[in-house]
Amino acid sequence: MTFKEVLDYSVGSLTVGKILVAVITFVVGYIVIKLITGAVNKLIEKTSLDGTLQKYLKLAVKLILFFILTVMTVDALGISPTSLIAAFSVLGLAASLAVQDTLSNVANGIMLLVSKPFRNGNFVEIDGESGTVASISLVHTKLVTIDNKMVFVPNSKVTAGKVINYTAQQRRRVDLEISASYDSPIDIVRAALLEAVKASELFLEVPEKPFAAVMSYDDSSIRYVVRAWTDTKKYWPAYFALTENIKKEFDKAGVEMTYNHINVHMIEK
Repeated sequence: MTFKEVLDYSVGSLTVGKILVAVITFVVGYIVIKLITGAVNKLIEKTSLDGTLQKYLKLAVKLILFFILTVMTVDALGISPTSLIAAFSVLGLAASLAVQDTLSNVANGIMLLVSKPFRNGNFVEIDGESGTVASISLVHTKLVTIDNKMVFVPNSKVTAGKVINYTAQQRRRVDLEISASYDSPIDIVRAALLEAVKASELFLEVPEKPFAAVMSYDDSSIRYVVRAWTDTKKYWPAYFALTENIKKEFDKAGVEMTYNHINVHMIEK
């Protein structure tokens, strides 16, 4: 049997020659894909894109290249790739109809990775849930709450709702409202509030110096506000320190803190 006869030997509806060409096409194509994906991956890693988005871009490039290789391999076997493409199209349409919500989350996930309203490690509030961002996938955003619960928020809700990023900036301002008696002079109360800020090393003089002022005159007390800046990472220690220091400074200055109470006047007849 000659080499040509071997190549023309039929195996079912295929010939040995076509099978050999298909195998060579696949092997060479596989090697080329490895080289291309390696080069593309290096280019993607040099960009400023989010790490998660980089990962999915690499996967998308690889899937597209392998789809092209599959079509070329099928064509080398002498089978029309048109039917294969048509089959993939029908399957893709059926799958998209079956997972519309998932595809919506995927599209929103891509928007999140591109727009970057938050990153891994940021403390955020999303759709009423607050926590540290653990990961951002194409389907959902994973949060870890302060009591160590894992919350999965669908990306469609993330993009449709309000997102508060508490740690996006280097500094945050601590705002506290406190009530004091009308019998306590305003100047003394303000001075005590500023002393409460000074008593902690966690507060900064920039971008603004600590501030205290009267906010409103309520029925049985005067409401004051005190504001002071701190590093974002130290926000909660600063908040708790200021809350505690205010009571200490009020005690030193003789400032009376108010609480809800009812005065009853007895009238003798």
